[in-house]
Amino acid sequence: MPNPQDTPTGRRARHILDTTFIGPAQDPQVLEIWGYTDRFSYTTGDTVGFRVSTTADRWDLEIGRDGAVYEPVLQVRDLPGQHHKTPIDCSVRGCGWPVAHSIDIPDTWRSGVYLMTLTGHRGNATVEEHHLFIVQAGSGSALAPYLLLCTTPTWVAYNCWGGSNAYEGITGPDRNRFSPKLSLQRPWTRGVCRLPAGAPRTLPDTPPEPGAMVRYPYMEWAFTHGYSKKYASAGWASYERHFAVWAEQAGYSLDYATLHDLETDPTLLDPYRCAILVGHDEYWSQPMRRTMDAWIAQGGRLARFAGNFFWQVRMEDEGRTQVCHKDDAVHSDPVMGTVDQHLLTGAWEQPEIAWPGAQTIGANGLRGVYAGLGKCVGRGSGGFTIYRPDHWAFAGSHLGYGDVLGASSRIFGYEVDGLDLVIHDGIPFPTGTDGASCDIEILGFGLATMAEADHSVWGETLYIGNTDAAWKARALYGEVTPETLDRSSRGNGVLVYWPRGRGDVFTAATCEWVMGLTRGDRQVDRVTRNVLDRFGQERGWTPPKPDARARSHLD
Repeated sequence: MPNPQDTPTGRRARHILDTTFIGPAQDPQVLEIWGYTDRFSYTTGDTVGFRVSTTADRWDLEIGRDGAVYEPVLQVRDLPGQHHKTPIDCSVRGCGWPVAHSIDIPDTWRSGVYLMTLTGHRGNATVEEHHLFIVQAGSGSALAPYLLLCTTPTWVAYNCWGGSNAYEGITGPDRNRFSPKLSLQRPWTRGVCRLPAGAPRTLPDTPPEPGAMVRYPYMEWAFTHGYSKKYASAGWASYERHFAVWAEQAGYSLDYATLHDLETDPTLLDPYRCAILVGHDEYWSQPMRRTMDAWIAQGGRLARFAGNFFWQVRMEDEGRTQVCHKDDAVHSDPVMGTVDQHLLTGAWEQPEIAWPGAQTIGANGLRGVYAGLGKCVGRGSGGFTIYRPDHWAFAGSHLGYGDVLGASSRIFGYEVDGLDLVIHDGIPFPTGTDGASCDIEILGFGLATMAEADHSVWGETLYIGNTDAAWKARALYGEVTPETLDRSSRGNGVLVYWPRGRGDVFTAATCEWVMGLTRGDRQVDRVTRNVLDRFGQERGWTPPKPDARARSHLD
């Protein structure tokens, strides 16, 4: 738990790699305001209760639909402030604050992500924080062809608000471990919902100079400006928002929902032609996967511009708690060795679960993972080397065999999904030894690793090291030896198309694809349009000729 030397917003770090978190000051003298909603998503007509704790005398609420244009839809002024004591373990069991204000969502609100701005006032001082919620398409409204699924299980895993997330925290006997249980009933940490212009990303804009000490600019920036150390790893502001802005500007009509909605509504995808995933897509539950698989089997099309399909989670406490024991699952998860072992919250490819991610999205997390982060392929190309340039996804893109897609906009990283593959006559094919279908077409790939290169630079502190590679060796091969550690250190990130039964899957298995769109990379833009145009149409649709498409967007 925080000690008296800690800062009001969390634990003071001695090094940017130390455990830090954003959280309540637990001191009425510190001006602060925080808020959350009971659920991540709603439909028109639903009542949204805002649970707010503030040391301000009064506070204002503004709600606006975020996207290519921010559209304010509601402003409420001079609400009375009230401060609520927050449990030390709120990151695990929730805040338990009462509803401070509520609204009924009007029928006029379009599907989208709605940003809440909470502004507290005390005397001449003000403080501002943010939250968000998703509005799904109403039952009586016209549906878009596309449904953008926000990767909220990954947001939860990286949310450090209150002390613990899935990576570090204040739990365990010494109060210094990550928590396998995380509450959804708490605010989002600073940086998930909104970021200032220029906030660094996990991938630096340029590769490090040979011999230079490894740096992590995004953590340095967070350390300096009071944002979560994990802000760039997950969240609306770092990932989905970039895609939404591009898509709306490009004329694509999107509806919005969350992966958590697939947990409770197996029919959610049924009206849509194409489901879209972008950014960091690391955590799924078994019901989420089964809903996606059933929909694809019926003819659904998944466009996944995202990376790092890795951990199974379980939802407990009527959906208010997300559980993931991660690399300790075989030792600490109570379902291990029971009839429910298939729900073990470890990596999908572990033999105890044996449901590789490639069987849903066409690529596997453990065959990735890191590219461009620190000295994990730190000086790689930054893009996908293309091997099948005649594929429909590349029509009009001006890509040839051996060209690299997205290098200038650095789309490859920071975590990617790969496949066990072999190259015949210069063309890659899946071997199928990792559970992947041999019908998957590998259009391009790049290299990744689970072990950070150590060049013995004096004074350097590595972030990744070889800890993850050692865990992979134990998980997949049963022991850590020089041979299994070597095998576990190598990986790749793939760009694939998979005609899966009646449906289709296109996966660009990288977190940073959205940067190709935001940074105006015309080839990444063209490939994205090709996929959306094909997947958003009724079956039997014939795409325009490549030359016409090329003139429209490249020349």
